[in-house]
Amino acid sequence: MRGRSTRSGGRWVALLLAAAVATGCTSSAAEGGPSDSPDSPPTSTQPPKPVLLALSVSDDEKDVEPGQSVTVRAEHGTITKASLIGKHGTHVKDDLRADGTFWTTTEPLGFGKTYTLTVEAEGEDGKTVTEESTFITTTPARTVAVSINVWDDEVVGVGMPLIFTFSGPVPDRDAAEEAIDITAEPETEGDFRWFGDNTVIWRPKEYWEPGTEVSIDAEIYGKDFGDGAFGAEDKAVDFTVGDKLVAVADGESHEMTVSINDEKVKTMPISMGKPSTPTPEGTYTVMSEHYGYTMDSSTYGVPAESAAGYRTYVEYAVRLSNSGIFYHSAPWSVGDQGNTNVSHGCINLSTGNAAWLMDKSNRGDLFTVRNSGGAELEPTDGWSVWQMSWEEWQS
Repeated sequence: MRGRSTRSGGRWVALLLAAAVATGCTSSAAEGGPSDSPDSPPTSTQPPKPVLLALSVSDDEKDVEPGQSVTVRAEHGTITKASLIGKHGTHVKDDLRADGTFWTTTEPLGFGKTYTLTVEAEGEDGKTVTEESTFITTTPARTVAVSINVWDDEVVGVGMPLIFTFSGPVPDRDAAEEAIDITAEPETEGDFRWFGDNTVIWRPKEYWEPGTEVSIDAEIYGKDFGDGAFGAEDKAVDFTVGDKLVAVADGESHEMTVSINDEKVKTMPISMGKPSTPTPEGTYTVMSEHYGYTMDSSTYGVPAESAAGYRTYVEYAVRLSNSGIFYHSAPWSVGDQGNTNVSHGCINLSTGNAAWLMDKSNRGDLFTVRNSGGAELEPTDGWSVWQMSWEEWQS
């Protein structure tokens, strides 16, 4: 009995499978068959599109900033030809991206000039499109130039501030700061602070790291600084930060200690400002170095012919402030150096010691005066930016 039952069940199973296969085939054909497979290509395609061009300047536009690049972007096609030509046939230098989707000028434009931009492009649809735009650049009411206190390829001290002095007032300070690019390797945190309408100073949060490579690009040409003032000319400077040299002059011990890269290398006797003309206390930054210099009290308001005045030639002199503080060779006070303060405010050294320090030093090195009995050094006196804390600098 079990044998018949098994044969009978097997037959029914076979019939059911056959029916299922037949049903499946009929169902697939009825629902569209293989054409509905997810791997099948679409039955319709998008038509090719015409090229779309985006020009950065409009036809008949006026007051276009000459410091800004003129650009063209292409979508759904490529730029085949583009040019910017001045009124008198001057061809502005340009560059077309290899894929044909972006074109730009690569040199600045003139002030108050008329230019015509002509662009040809081909779209995905194979059709050529030509667009043209004629515009006029800004005629400034005035232009301002900028000077930088660091020289190209100079080696500076770790305290060097970067001072940008404009030839006239800058109404839009943010625009001026945005035009100045400062890059450093290793990366260095810093910030701008304005001193008056003409001068902005950038200093690091901490002293520069010795060996830092710095590039300044003051790309001010044609930039709108507000109230009709525009930048006159770009400036670029590359410099290197040298060893960390710090000199500390003490009015009580009458000695100055010099450290290089945080290692004390020399101590020398000095004489600072006498009680009636004490040396201001604080951290100075070396501003300039001079071989053969006449120390003249009239440069800071004391007539050389007066009882308190002087006009004296020295072999070595290094400026520390605008108010007339130097360290310099003073052979006449060698007997007082190391025991008595007798100067008009400067730091007196023997000729040999002044020559040694000047040979080791760079502009931007740090010079600290303590225990002199003088007033606090003003941050605005020379390059004395380290007299302000970072919080004060950013306030």
